[in-house]
Amino acid sequence: MTTGKKVGSIIAVIVVIILIAICYYRYFFVFGEGVKAGELNYVVKKGYVFKTYEGKLIQSGIKSRQTGTLQNNEFEFSIANKEIAEKMMANSGRFFELHYKEYKHSLPWRGFSVYVVDSILTSKDIPQ
Repeated sequence: MTTGKKVGSIIAVIVVIILIAICYYRYFFVFGEGVKAGELNYVVKKGYVFKTYEGKLIQSGIKSRQTGTLQNNEFEFSIANKEIAEKMMANSGRFFELHYKEYKHSLPWRGFSVYVVDSILTSKDIPQ
């Protein structure tokens, strides 16, 4: 191999490693994780090619995005697996505590949201 080919090969390998690192950071690196609690509004299965489970949780309290307006706190999320989604579908309207992971960007097969629920911590009836 000539020196030019060696340098070209090394540069190509470095570029591939950088591209892999960028893709990992954008799509697979867990940016944050935590717990959200509230009343489950809905869970649906939707998508054109990749059918994913999406849901919305209504959190207690009110939040104002603009001065002088009131709005419910809503947490929109994707669901990691079918078993969790089916359990939530069967208990819509109940109070849930959900553990989630936050990614930088979404993937079509992971769901529409950057927030992905991976477990249910508690589920209970809402006191009247």
